[in-house]
Parts: sequence; structure tokens; C-alpha cells
Amino acid sequence: MIRRSPFRYFKTSPEIIRLAVMLYVRFPLSLRNVEDLLHERGIEVSHETVRFWWQRFGPMFAAEIRKRRVSGMRASRWRWHLDEVFVKINGVQHYLWRAVDHEGEVLEAYVSTHRDKKAALRFLKKLMKRHGRPDELVTDKLRSYGAALKEIGAEDRQVTDRWANNRAENSHQPFRRRERAMQRFRRMRSLQKFAAVHSSVCNHFNSDRKLSSRPVYKLSRAAALAEWRGLCAA
Repeated sequence: MIRRSPFRYFKTSPEIIRLAVMLYVRFPLSLRNVEDLLHERGIEVSHETVRFWWQRFGPMFAAEIRKRRVSGMRASRWRWHLDEVFVKINGVQHYLWRAVDHEGEVLEAYVSTHRDKKAALRFLKKLMKRHGRPDELVTDKLRSYGAALKEIGAEDRQVTDRWANNRAENSHQPFRRRERAMQRFRRMRSLQKFAAVHSSVCNHFNSDRKLSSRPVYKLSRAAALAEWRGLCAA
């Protein structure tokens, strides 16, 4: 069966669409910042067009990235770090639950209106359904984690030592920078959608720069960019 291109009804080339989506999702830029950067490259599009592009193609790109990463290698099940971020939507407090592995790869992001056992249990079930069960789950001392882990029979894998969850705390920083650039979120659905896309893009371009030599980093960066340019190709 011939795979039909998702860009077939668009006059703009797929290369420009991929570039605009990458600039907006990967870097802490506003829609108008992306519009200005494209203008400097001789590409005339409005910020509303950039908004439409990321909402239309962002989930497609994220899904293909996840599919390629899962088929290429299995996620680490040694140690996972779980933590939640406080996010306000129209003045109402929400919670973005995030899980990362020991290398900082974002495994799952889930938005809820409460920070109780029910929300923690739903987050853990969604996480383990996709990635299996790890050897250790590093969390803070929120009681919701302990109650949820006890219900699924994994309370013996929980670690709550002091400073043990710095990996998750540091992983929140890219999302916080994007949140400020977007001037927060208007709907819970848009937050969940952007968090999923942003996580996949961050994983794709994560090259452990501080741990790699300059030649190795340049090769991995070029490989990631080349793979990005081939996403959703017909």
C-alpha cells in the first residue's frame, strides 16, 4: 500500500514546515519570533500559519519519533525519576506529571487537575503500559506515589532519598522555558498535547552535550537533524 504524504494539500514545502515546527517546539521562541526568523531566511509566513503547522504536524512528528526510538532500542528499566510540575491554566492550578529515565530521556507526561492517589495511579499505569516496570522508581515524599505503587504491587521499588530526584528536577527546566515563551496555556488539552510533542522533540535532539567530545557531539547532532528532515516523508 502506497503511503500518502501528509503534506499533499499544502503549497509550502515539507522542509519549511519541518523547520518552522522544530524552531517553535525545540527552542523557547514565540510564534512571532519564529515568523521573524523565517522572514530572515526569505520565507514569508504568518505566526498563525506557524501555529497551525505545529498543531497539525507536531503530534505526527512526535509519534514517528517515538515509533523509531521504540523500534531502535528499548527504554531503560533501571531507574525512573517521577515528579510533577505546577501549571496554571486560566488561573486554575493543574499538575503535569513527568517521568524520565536515568539519562534524562522523557518517558511520559500526563496532565491532571488533582495531585492525589487516583491521578498518580492513572499516570503510573499509563507509564508502565508503554514501557514496562523499572527496577527503581525515584519520587519525592508525596503520599500519592506510595499509595498508587502499593495498589499495583510495586511499593518495594520506590526510592525517596534526599537529592535522589535531581534528575527529574533538572528535566523540568526546558519545559519551564517553553511555558514562559508561550505565556502559559489556555486549555488542559493544549497543555497535554504540547507536553507530549515537546518531550519527543527534546528526546530526539538530546545528545548529552556535556558528556560527549566535540566531534562526537557534532556527529550526533547532524544525525538527529538529518533524521528530523526525513520525518513523515512519503
